Amino acid sequence: MTLTLTASECFMLTPAGALHAFSSKTPEPHASALQALLTGERALDMAAWSAVDPLASSVLEHVIESGWVQVLHRPLQGPDACLDDFLQYVIASLSAERRAVLASDAGFCLGRAGVEQDEADVLCAAAADYSDFAVRQARRGWEGGSHYVAFHHDAEFLQPDHVFIPFWVDGTGYWLILLGEPLLNNPALVELMWGLKQAGTRFGAVA
Repeated sequence: MTLTLTASECFMLTPAGALHAFSSKTPEPHASALQALLTGERALDMAAWSAVDPLASSVLEHVIESGWVQVLHRPLQGPDACLDDFLQYVIASLSAERRAVLASDAGFCLGRAGVEQDEADVLCAAAADYSDFAVRQARRGWEGGSHYVAFHHDAEFLQPDHVFIPFWVDGTGYWLILLGEPLLNNPALVELMWGLKQAGTRFGAVA
């Protein structure tokens, strides 16, 4: 594929790109380049992206072909993560039932939507247990324990009741917990990670 771009075009992660970029505490170099797209208050053009991460131009074709990055023909403003209801608003969009929780990997509840506080606290504690489980399994040589966790009531495994999605922003671990059908192919997922990256100091202090 040959890309023809102009200086005014900007780049942004797709939901799949966000999941890929933030799926590891120690991201690979190309994943770090993807994360760099969320460092500013608005979408970056190639010059700004390359200034943040020198690998940007060399990975561009691959990440677009992989569906991890999209080209924008007009600027995109980042989320206002300072709003008190930002987390509640954005995580609700990722569940068909609009029921979701955001936890730190230490088990603190950072945000909830459609879930009572007591239930949210139980789910956050479970997420912390899964974090400990993943660490133990990694020490034994199995990295699969650090991936997604889903629970089903039916034996056909068609529709999950709870989905636990781990991700890391600037070294801080989080769990996105979705009740019912997950809606992960959603720009709100990018908005969530962008907002956490912008407000990383505040949330990192809680975790």
